[in-house]
Amino acid sequence: MLEHLSVRDFALIDIAEVDFTPGFVVFSGETGAGKSLMVGAIGFLFGSRADTQVIREGANECAVSGVISISNNEAAKSWLKARDMEAEEGIVVIRRGLKASGRSYAYIQNQAVTRTDLSEFTALLADMHGQHEHQSLLESENHRSILDNFALMRGDLTEYRALYDSYVSLVKTYRQRLADAEKQARDTEMLNFEIQEIRQARIKEHEDEDLVAEEKILSQFEKLYAAIKGAAELLATSDSSALLPSIRKALGELLGAAQIDPRLKEYHDRLENAYYEMEDISQGLSAYIETIRFDPRRLEEVENRLSELKKLKKKYGPTLKEVLLRLENDCQRLEGFENWEQDKTKLEKAISELKPRVLAAAETLSEKRKKQGALLSRKVEKILAELGMPQARLSIAVEKMLSEQGKPILTPTGFDAVEFMIAPNQGESEKPLAKIASGGELSRIALALKSVLTAGDAIETLIFDEIDTGIGGEVAVAVSKYLKALAAQRQVLCVTHLASIAAKADTHFKVEKDVVDGRTLTRINLLKGQEREEEIARMLSGDSAGDYSRAHAAALLRNEQNSLGF
Repeated sequence: MLEHLSVRDFALIDIAEVDFTPGFVVFSGETGAGKSLMVGAIGFLFGSRADTQVIREGANECAVSGVISISNNEAAKSWLKARDMEAEEGIVVIRRGLKASGRSYAYIQNQAVTRTDLSEFTALLADMHGQHEHQSLLESENHRSILDNFALMRGDLTEYRALYDSYVSLVKTYRQRLADAEKQARDTEMLNFEIQEIRQARIKEHEDEDLVAEEKILSQFEKLYAAIKGAAELLATSDSSALLPSIRKALGELLGAAQIDPRLKEYHDRLENAYYEMEDISQGLSAYIETIRFDPRRLEEVENRLSELKKLKKKYGPTLKEVLLRLENDCQRLEGFENWEQDKTKLEKAISELKPRVLAAAETLSEKRKKQGALLSRKVEKILAELGMPQARLSIAVEKMLSEQGKPILTPTGFDAVEFMIAPNQGESEKPLAKIASGGELSRIALALKSVLTAGDAIETLIFDEIDTGIGGEVAVAVSKYLKALAAQRQVLCVTHLASIAAKADTHFKVEKDVVDGRTLTRINLLKGQEREEEIARMLSGDSAGDYSRAHAAALLRNEQNSLGF
């Protein structure tokens, strides 16, 4: 429900702050006062297209913001949640502006959004009727869901969707496997080659790392051998200048010194430990020298093997691990090819068994739509007759969508294309709702549909502009009654010039023009008590001060305090 609207520099409105109430809200005013500007401002806020002409002359930009309650609107809450937004205590703030440069902006809960996102979100909040923009009833793709809501088909649709999803999954798997099978002969040959090539190589994971280390030793054998031999000789020789004999001699000297000064015992022990460690190193180096041999043939083998592994890694993966993984995957694919004929038979059987069930479920949906569509048409036509369109005929076309081969096209909601068709006057052919030229006719059709559909419709705010165009008398009274009845369950905003409609309002605003400092401005004023009585009198006879008009207006307002009376 729209709770507050703030408008700045929009057309003739310089500043307007309007608080809305639940129920029936009416805007009235003299012809040309700018009554439809409020609808235009709301439409702009809700994402309708606009150019810089809507910016008030002399201003740099226009801006409209709205405070909207979505406490009972689960669809709107889900939309916000999917985009990491949420209402604060059930309240959403929307802002939209347009600069003189032509750049526009829009925000939902202070998060920037595109105009498309804004329109998508606000379509869950409100329906506007009377302008050929931002109207769900004009979009034929919405007609199926409108009819389904009227027919209370949620359970039927859930059962159908489960069958449909299973069917689509099977068909998708079958088509993918079939496409794979068409390449099977070529792929089988390729896979066999890859598998043979990798298997013949007898790869071991990390083998290349070990070979690189071995190749390094073999290729620099002379340098390695000379270094190790020199180190061993420096440690182990009996020459007096060698390291170990010198340390052994130093140990004897320290042992004698420690007998004189016990504090030197620590140095003796530490040197002794170092001696034994170095002696062990010396022996280890001598043993290492005995194990290494330069083998030119082995070097050639290592280099050839590394070259072979490098080629395999270049073809099948940057590492040997990935080459081995490629072998595993190739084997699995080849096995899958070998099992395809058996799997194909199983899939074809499953599809052939499930498809008739899906078609039967879609046929059930279709028959129910046709039956409920006829009922909806009769109810709407009955209301249209009371709304001054006695010859209007509404038909709901429920037709199968067929492929070029004449087969039903299944979708997540069945195989039906649904469209509301209307013949407003006798002798006229039926046309899609979007082709109706008269805003007044379109609004009355929308009112009739909404009056029937309210129970299954989640949209909380309905906005009617031009609904009273070309009507009066009993028809106007009927329109007012239906608007009032609709407002018992929805917030209804209506621009009107008829007293019979305005008198039923729960909240009544008057739109007026003022000239301030040579500039024409539009003002929106809330009417109560005597002011409202005067406005109703003006709407009745054009004379807000005449005694007869005032008395008639007062009587009309008193009568509207009673029940709807139908």
